[in-house]
Amino acid sequence: MSEQARKTAEALEYLTGFGNEHSSEAVPGALPIGRNSPQRAPLGLYAEQLSGSAFTEPRTHNRRSWLYRIRPSAAHPPFTRIDNGALRSAPFTESVADPNRLRWNPLPAPAPGTDFLFGLWTLGGNGDAAQRAGMAIHLYAANADMTDRVFSDSDGELLIVPERGGLLLRTELGLLAARPGDMALIPRGVRFRVELLDADARGYICENYGQPFELPNLGPIGANGLAAARDFQAPVAAYEDSERPTEVINKFCGNLWSATYDHSPLDVVAWHGSHVPYVYDMRRFNVLGSISYDHPDPSIFTVLTSPSDTPGLAGVDFVVFAPRWLVGEDTFRPPYFHRNVMSEYMGLIEGAYDAKAEGFVPGGGSLHNMMSAHGPDHETFERASAAELKPQKIDDGLAFMFETRWPITATAQAAGADHLQRGYDDVWQGLQRHFRA
Repeated sequence: MSEQARKTAEALEYLTGFGNEHSSEAVPGALPIGRNSPQRAPLGLYAEQLSGSAFTEPRTHNRRSWLYRIRPSAAHPPFTRIDNGALRSAPFTESVADPNRLRWNPLPAPAPGTDFLFGLWTLGGNGDAAQRAGMAIHLYAANADMTDRVFSDSDGELLIVPERGGLLLRTELGLLAARPGDMALIPRGVRFRVELLDADARGYICENYGQPFELPNLGPIGANGLAAARDFQAPVAAYEDSERPTEVINKFCGNLWSATYDHSPLDVVAWHGSHVPYVYDMRRFNVLGSISYDHPDPSIFTVLTSPSDTPGLAGVDFVVFAPRWLVGEDTFRPPYFHRNVMSEYMGLIEGAYDAKAEGFVPGGGSLHNMMSAHGPDHETFERASAAELKPQKIDDGLAFMFETRWPITATAQAAGADHLQRGYDDVWQGLQRHFRA
């Protein structure tokens, strides 16, 4: 953590708009005009395309960016395998999917000198990284900057949700600052380095192996609502012209591979395209809900979705439970008792979640797998059933959910973790019989 990183983060400027065809240059004249790959790129740069989708995918789903860099990415030594640490990837075969409801306390503090990459700890996931299907849930805890080290993920895009401490993300395309309450999205294959804005940092990551995240269709909602495209911020071009040795670590088919370059690969002077990183302030989410009766399905809180081959059935949805008003008449207002064909992992960024009175704390998380029964705990049920139904503002918490079409298999380290709450089922034990014939 450095004062310089904080000053850098505070001074950042951004491009705006999710899915836009952005362009940016750190040096005037670095972007070629009228073509992507001229015979000689401007300023002696190398032209290089980074493709996040197949060339022939429909235009609306095609993701690619043209990069104009000091050295081409092809100029590197061989990669060699390194230890994966606590990082795991699908398929998750070291344990079996568990139908029980599971909940964890926050990840324990890491050893001194742990950076973002080596502070990654995998909770579980589904699918197969090599088949580009499914997802993984990771947590991170760090207390040191990534120094002379850069990371990229060939297996999927990374949706990062800080819970404690801010992050300065130095990517190939420029810089992003992500603080608690924000989410950051790093596309597949984009290299980046993480510096801390505070003494330590902790948070959650969804690694999406499948189709890139996109804004959900609004259907009957109409043209406006939920997350606004213009609230997503992309970086402006910024580059490093460094001859210092830099370790580049690539996650490929579930394993970590390392190569030491003789220069920084964050050397993109200009770029244009749609395969870009973003940061988004979740407090800007335009929450929609019932103004008559009943609690709407939580899918109405979806920020981003990764579509699958079945319309409406997401590989993974990112859902946020942001501050909102509850006004439903004759309505049980917390989330209802529920069994779901989708699997749900929920995390808490700050405050409290309105369906759980205690035990679910910031930095912790719960897993309710496919068809496992869940809902409000005993205390929440009794309070909500007797509450005066006047308009109520929920403004003391910020929670989120990774929801996925397939069961989530917890890793062996998550299933046996000391911070796993062994008595989670007890929160429902006080629910009494009230039936009267």
